[in-house]
Amino acid sequence: MTTISVTTPQPPAPALHPRRWVALVALMLPVLLVSVDNTVLSFALPQISADLRPTGTQLLWIVDVYPLVLAGLLVPMGSLADRIGRRRLLLVGSVGFAVVSAVAAFAPTAGTLVATRAALGFFGAMLMPSTLSLLRNVFVDREERRLAIAIWATGWAAGSALGPIVGGLLLQHFWWGSVFLLAVPVLVVFLVLAPTVLPESKDPEPGPLDLVSVALALVTMTPLVWSIKEIAADGVTLAALAAAAVGLASGTAFVRRQLRRPVPMLDVRLFRVPAFSGGVVVNLLSVFSLVGFLFFVAQDLQLVHGLSPVQAGLALLPGTVAMVVAGLAVVRIVRRLPAERVVATALLVSSLGYLLVALFGGSGLLAPLVVAFVVLSLGIGAAETVSNDLIVSSVPAAKAGAASAISETAYELGAVLGTAVLGSILTASYAASVVVPADVPPSDAAAAAETLGGAAEVASGLPAATAQALTESAQQAFAGGVGLTAAIGVVLMVVAAGVALLTLRDPRR
Repeated sequence: MTTISVTTPQPPAPALHPRRWVALVALMLPVLLVSVDNTVLSFALPQISADLRPTGTQLLWIVDVYPLVLAGLLVPMGSLADRIGRRRLLLVGSVGFAVVSAVAAFAPTAGTLVATRAALGFFGAMLMPSTLSLLRNVFVDREERRLAIAIWATGWAAGSALGPIVGGLLLQHFWWGSVFLLAVPVLVVFLVLAPTVLPESKDPEPGPLDLVSVALALVTMTPLVWSIKEIAADGVTLAALAAAAVGLASGTAFVRRQLRRPVPMLDVRLFRVPAFSGGVVVNLLSVFSLVGFLFFVAQDLQLVHGLSPVQAGLALLPGTVAMVVAGLAVVRIVRRLPAERVVATALLVSSLGYLLVALFGGSGLLAPLVVAFVVLSLGIGAAETVSNDLIVSSVPAAKAGAASAISETAYELGAVLGTAVLGSILTASYAASVVVPADVPPSDAAAAAETLGGAAEVASGLPAATAQALTESAQQAFAGGVGLTAAIGVVLMVVAAGVALLTLRDPRR
């Protein structure tokens, strides 16, 4: 008897996009821009404090409102991109972001600056989900996609670190509004390049547009973040508890609605996959620690160590380079070692950076801050590359926009909480410890008691002896707050390492 063997034909491999690496370069422009915008104001805060005279709360909202709006809208915008086309939404968002950036550069009051930062968050939310989802569709080869995601993740993380450096260079020669005008030439280049190298892609079977879910997402995040800021600044108040209750109730309603709908805006069932949910948590805690670090170190370098904006930016340059190198080098390492061990080790390395600040932050030495940022950046650069790869590889390509939005929501929520929690704790610790000399006028005394930047501005117009007393007290109060926030950073990185060990197992293993 003759045996006939039948070979099942294999589906042909997807065709490689001929200009995929040029497309990656184009996609990195809005990624870097949105990431830089998260932290570019760090070095401009002293100038903004002097020019617009914001209160301590306004100063935090100037920083917070951009990533807050961005985080609240990322999931809805990711769903919208899947529906109408990712490239189309990316181009619309780029035009809006460029126009609002030009308006923000000339904001006459602190309130106006808060409003324009909120508008930047709205248009920025159109950019981020589309970049990672387009990358997923352009790079169909598994190994090439892993490298492309590494470059994307490294670029995002490095952009957060580049923000203060770019801000420092601009502020050395121009006014604080120049940090916003940076977006205009970058987006003009992108708008010229993108239509020629980026293919359009969308979900072939998108669900209906769900405005109720959009509203629930926003009503979940805004009160929760506000309540965290309120508790950090003023302790547990009735208003803070009420806001937290509203956010939690809205979040519960959002999850239940997604579970009931046949085609949800956000497939919350993805969080049942340990590698997916663990990657999201790792991203959130990593960015939380990075942005929280940058919030206080930018002020410390300028207002305590007396560095110019350019000098302060250059002091952070070694850490930025370390982040890029670690993000690219980990691609080869994770081929040989389990992902959860690689990420956990990287996060423990980052915890050592915060430990250095906790031990030496108030010593008056510059070197510990520089070394601490290098160590922190090494760990975060490696960890985020691996966690992002696991997140986007666990969903079908058609749902890439929604999955990308979840990953980026973790980034932006981490940026919000990094400033809201660590920034508020630092501000509250400073306000509780600073001693304003009795002969300082009441209006100036209030400004000096709010922020270190306010104290520096007030001291510049006081008699020498009074100015010295105020400056010394303000710097000591600030150093005490830095030590407290650094200790919290250590704990967060250790917790993130534990999450990675328990959850980040590659489902393909």
